[in-house]
Amino acid sequence: MRNRLVTAVIAVFCLLSTVPLRAEDPPKAPDAPAELKVANRSVIVFRATVLGEPPQSRVKGASAVIREALDEADDLTVSIDPIQNSYLVLLGVRRAFIVAPKDVDTQGAASTLETAEQAAQNLRLVVAETQEARSLRLILRALIAVTLATTLYLALLWVMVYLRRKMLNKLPELMDRHTKALSVGRVQLIDANFLYLLVSRVLWFLRWLVVLLLTYEWLGFVLSRFPYTRPWGESLNNYLLEIVTYLFQSIISAIPGLGVALMIFFIARGVSAFSKRVLRRLASPGIFNWLNQETLQPTTRLMSLAIWLFALAMAYPYLPGAGTDAFKGLSVLIGLMISLGATSVIGQAASGLILTYTRTLRPGEFVRIGEYEGTVTELGMFTTRIRTGLGELLTLPNSMITNSVTKNYSRTVQGDGYVVDTVVTIGYDTPWRQVEAMLLEAARRTTGILAVPTPQVFQTALSDFYPEYRLVAQAIPSQPRTRAELLSMLHANIQDVFNEYGVQIMSPHYFGDPGEAKWVPREKWYSAPAQEPKQSK
Repeated sequence: MRNRLVTAVIAVFCLLSTVPLRAEDPPKAPDAPAELKVANRSVIVFRATVLGEPPQSRVKGASAVIREALDEADDLTVSIDPIQNSYLVLLGVRRAFIVAPKDVDTQGAASTLETAEQAAQNLRLVVAETQEARSLRLILRALIAVTLATTLYLALLWVMVYLRRKMLNKLPELMDRHTKALSVGRVQLIDANFLYLLVSRVLWFLRWLVVLLLTYEWLGFVLSRFPYTRPWGESLNNYLLEIVTYLFQSIISAIPGLGVALMIFFIARGVSAFSKRVLRRLASPGIFNWLNQETLQPTTRLMSLAIWLFALAMAYPYLPGAGTDAFKGLSVLIGLMISLGATSVIGQAASGLILTYTRTLRPGEFVRIGEYEGTVTELGMFTTRIRTGLGELLTLPNSMITNSVTKNYSRTVQGDGYVVDTVVTIGYDTPWRQVEAMLLEAARRTTGILAVPTPQVFQTALSDFYPEYRLVAQAIPSQPRTRAELLSMLHANIQDVFNEYGVQIMSPHYFGDPGEAKWVPREKWYSAPAQEPKQSK
């Protein structure tokens, strides 16, 4: 009878609380939600003002009623009773609290009844844990379980330390044996010290990972044994379970996208291999003038690059995490870096393509680029390497080559070889026919200069004090002698021939005839410390 009277009174108050305010009353701001916690366990979150009580007052009243009821009796039943569109949660015969429709979380899909049932279930846990906290037998059982769990936890830590020490003792021998097996001929691919450091770091990381997991599980188990700390232990276990579930669901959901991306990868690989075979067939003589054996390799690389870039753009939406903000931020960062640094890179690459497809340079040709002279050893996408006559290896940017005048001494020759030329200036008092004959004689004496085609002498200028003579000849490419050595020998032979015929080389700094002729007679060619070569018998 008392129960029904309380219910009727509350119904009247609930009905009066639903009457709208007068037009002249200003709207009130909603009160902040308040959580009802009893014995460290969350029961419900109040969000509505009921019977003129805000959520904070409702929490204080409900806490007082529940604690008083728990102090008076141990065995209490929790039930719910509907009233209007709200629900009463009863603890025994007492009203613990009211669940109003506005107490329902707007972000969830639960109804008022479901919220009331969940609150009643949480209150039943409070009653059961209160009974458990007052039972000495259950507390002793919990202490025994905690002792066993702690003993097992410490034993596992000791076993892990023991196994780690054993593995570190045997690790050097294992590393030495396996690194010796990973060798090509007598060359060892991986250093044992490096591999030992890497494996020890991995073991260190795994050790602390296992320690953290064991500590996490031990702490969750210990907290779950006692009624007051049980909500903390449950939250730890639920958090770990949520992480594992999230990772598992993410892996499962990423499998279809990875399958599509893998299919795109295999398709791109097949198209790339097919394009290589087609380009190799098109590089046959007589089909395309711009595609030959020299331009086949860069053309194949460009085609493969275009195919793989297209495949990456197609597979990008299917990659795991492609739609996340972190992935988008990384894409923006990479794009910004490429935009800032791509100007010179693209310019160098374009210059490399120009040099390749215009065939300005070829590996093995002797060229002069600006002030640099040597044999082309490598023609790359961004740089070109040439080896000088002094043995220096120069790396020249392709953009510099396209912006400078290039002399190719290997293109104007008849057959194989490269051009060798030098300039001398002799006064007008020496017959030009004699000078030409002496230069040709010096060329004939120089080992490495071809007799066919015959060397030629050109008078390139008639200056104020002397004419200029240019000797042009062709060298043998199969000779190991470099162009610098060949020019040095040619210059030495020119001096010898001019000395033999008593012709002095005075230009270009010529102001008048000297008192004595400036030439070296044969008997002084090998003055000390020079030594005359022995003539073979």
